[in-house]
Amino acid sequence: MHEYGVREVERLLRLPRSIIRSLVAAGFVTPARGPRNAMLFSFQDLIVLRTAQELSAALVPRRRIVRALKELRRQLPQSMPLSGLRIGAVGDSVVVSEGASRWQADSGQYLLALEVTAQVVPLETPGVAEDWYTRALSLEQGDAEGSIEAYARAVAQDPANIDARINWGSLLHEQGRLQEAERVYTDALSALGDDPVLLFNLGVLMEDLNRRMEAVHAYQKALRLDPGLADAHYNVALLFEGLGRPKDAIRHMAQYRKLSA
Repeated sequence: MHEYGVREVERLLRLPRSIIRSLVAAGFVTPARGPRNAMLFSFQDLIVLRTAQELSAALVPRRRIVRALKELRRQLPQSMPLSGLRIGAVGDSVVVSEGASRWQADSGQYLLALEVTAQVVPLETPGVAEDWYTRALSLEQGDAEGSIEAYARAVAQDPANIDARINWGSLLHEQGRLQEAERVYTDALSALGDDPVLLFNLGVLMEDLNRRMEAVHAYQKALRLDPGLADAHYNVALLFEGLGRPKDAIRHMAQYRKLSA
């Protein structure tokens, strides 16, 4: 089942949206599509995305990563905790560790413990340290007000925590507290500088406030920072169409289709 949106993947794996899109574009995963063509990821996709990033950082050749992860994804059960496996690089091989068992992901060949000399990396969500950011994440589904308060405390505790600011603003937006969400986003941009995710979220918020030109400007700034932000191209194309600027609408829709192909 595909049930995780891009924002949830960003939050769970702490991967920037640009990296998620680059891993999708590289063929590591093929997400399903939801309303407005939004990407939807499964449990297996989350595991593969995190692993692809870690293995790329370990300089494993891309073709070997793709082959190993396709085989690993085929073997993964439909539902399992992200901490259920450890995956890492031994030389240029991708090695899977589950308990005391270790095997090569692409060949399925089991390895002796002495053969595994590289440190494997856990596929798990962020640590469970009792801080305000972690608490806010844990409260989002069942206690939105508590989560909002925890995000506010997380930002007060660490003003540079851009993830907390993004999640705080998004949750306020979802709760219909649009002016408060706007203050969170504008404060974040003032404190931390331009960021494509912050600007994209601000654009969506400006649309809901019926401030269309401000939404256009936010999306355009986001795209200058991250031209691969397909959803921003889509949203600004619709805005330009409504504003009577068909050439701009066609240009951005063409970019959206190219990125989503």
